[in-house]
Amino acid sequence: MTTTTFKLIEDGQSHEINASVDATSVRLDTTTALGALGWTQKPEGLCQGDVCVPVASSPDLITDRGIHLEGLAELLGRPLAINRDHAVASLGAAAESHGAQLTGGEAPDFTLPDLAGNEHTLSSFRGKKVLLIAYASW
Repeated sequence: MTTTTFKLIEDGQSHEINASVDATSVRLDTTTALGALGWTQKPEGLCQGDVCVPVASSPDLITDRGIHLEGLAELLGRPLAINRDHAVASLGAAAESHGAQLTGGEAPDFTLPDLAGNEHTLSSFRGKKVLLIAYASW
């Protein structure tokens, strides 16, 4: 078990948090990590505003060594990428935060130039049928 400062990147913000790292897990200082993410620990679980996530079924999530980063990401339904060698992790947004956009049937607004250099905004075609073609070279 190594004690180090771990960089947690979340929502475009970088947070330096004391951590205990071994080959299989990363445990962050509980108070600092939850504060950086906007959560608090209460008897009913981890809470953000009036939303609480129960932790009773995850007894190893929070111990005297800190909060288990992988377990926290799983509990919150958020993707996590970790590089233990460089002491950095990135916590992505929960999938359900994008769900309404994906199931709403409406593409996000954007502006692109045509071949003549004239810019066109998708919302300017609202109410008309539009064919969107996307191409990726990879």
